[in-house]
Amino acid sequence: MQILVAEDRPQTADLLRRAFESEGYFVLVAYDGDRAVTLGKSKPIDVILLDIMLPRLDGFGVIRKLREAKRRTPILILSARDAMSDVVYGLELGADDYVTKPFELSILMARVRALARRASAEYPEDLKFEDLILKPSSYELQRGARVASLTRTENALLELLMRRAGAVVSRSALIEEGWGPDSEVSEANLYVFMRSLRSKVTHPGERELVHTIRGVGYSLRSAAH
Repeated sequence: MQILVAEDRPQTADLLRRAFESEGYFVLVAYDGDRAVTLGKSKPIDVILLDIMLPRLDGFGVIRKLREAKRRTPILILSARDAMSDVVYGLELGADDYVTKPFELSILMARVRALARRASAEYPEDLKFEDLILKPSSYELQRGARVASLTRTENALLELLMRRAGAVVSRSALIEEGWGPDSEVSEANLYVFMRSLRSKVTHPGERELVHTIRGVGYSLRSAAH
C-alpha cells in the first residue's frame, strides 16, 4: 500500500514515514500543498494523510483540487484538537475521515486500514428510500432533482441506515460500519460525520429523514416517531 503524507513539519512527517514504513507501507512525503496535489494526481496513492496548515496551498485547497480532478483517493485530515470547524469544512469538501493531534499512532494506523478497506470494496447496488437514492458505487446521493457527493465514511453510514430503513441503528453499529471493529472511534467523532451526512440528505424545506434516537443511535424513517 502506498501512502502520501502531506505535512510541513519535518519531524512529524518523518515520524509518520518511519511508523508506516515499519508496517510495510511505501510512503511519499509532501511538505507543501502544491507538491501534495502533484503527487496525488500522478501517483497510485491508496490513502492521503493531510495536514490542513500547509504552505503554498493549504489542505482545503489540496482536497478541492484533487476532487475537482476526479481523484477519489481516501483523504484523512490531521487536525489540531481545537479546529473542529476546519474538520467539518474539510469533510464538506470531500475528505473521508479525520484524526486530531496529538494522536496515537496505533489509532491512526487503524483508521488508515479502515479507509483502505472501504476504498477497495465495491457497492454496485443502488438503494432507495422514498425520494432518496444512494448510489454506493459512485458515492452519491440523489434526492429529487439534486445530487450530492459523499465521502467514503458518509457513504458507509448512509448505506447501513438505508439497508435498515425504519429500524433504529445503534451508534456502535454505525461506528463499526464506518471504521471497522475495535477502531476506538468516539461517539463525538460519529456525531461530526452524522451532522455532515444529515446536511446532505436534507436541505431546508425538505422533510427530515435521518432522525436521532436519543440515547441509542439513528434511524432513517419518514417521521421521528
